[in-house]
Amino acid sequence: MDNLAEQCEEIEALKSIYDNKWKLEPATNCYSIQITPNVKLFITLNENYPSTAPPNFELLAPTLTVDQKQQVTDEFQEIYESNMGGPILFQWVEKLKEIAEIETPAAETTELETSDVELIVSPAQVTQLSVTHGEVIQDRKSAFQGHASPVFSLEDTKILTPKGTVLQDCDDDGESHAGSRVLHLLQIRDLTNVMVVVSRWYGGIHLGPDRFKHINNAARQVLLQGGFLQS
Repeated sequence: MDNLAEQCEEIEALKSIYDNKWKLEPATNCYSIQITPNVKLFITLNENYPSTAPPNFELLAPTLTVDQKQQVTDEFQEIYESNMGGPILFQWVEKLKEIAEIETPAAETTELETSDVELIVSPAQVTQLSVTHGEVIQDRKSAFQGHASPVFSLEDTKILTPKGTVLQDCDDDGESHAGSRVLHLLQIRDLTNVMVVVSRWYGGIHLGPDRFKHINNAARQVLLQGGFLQS
């Protein structure tokens, strides 16, 4: 049986096992499966799989630690080497499930989470912030998550503006005009005494203007969840 025939047979088996959780991504011609709300696996089959090479994979898992991601890579390689020439996708998925179940406590869910975060600003100063972490928004392998915290003093704002305290400011951090759009959202809703940060994990596919929509939605979502904004 040639590689293509074996791939087709394996895909049919995976469809029967995972039903609609196993999906074809038409835009990238790869397959995906949502392991947990925070972990998604993308697999691209190449012409040499399974006879002489493993398939390519990408992981969208903003809540997994660096060590856990390395463990996934190592385990996948070990599975391939132990089953060289044969199908391995089912074993990869099940192994990832095992690892994903051991997420760090702060990342077990993308729902509302409020935690006390200790940030050291200087050797003589420690500031406590109550941070709300919003849900993760996913689009074409990129992930966006908003974070918001109330601030009550000028010292609190120095955490994000180490060069000097200001009453109102924004930082794009490499994403041109993103910060100013979030600041505009705060201004038009007349929100004060709050800091908002939006994290983005880039998935390798350019989103164009859609990225700004997701950044704004992530900010608005966490402001709603934290009670800073009324729906």
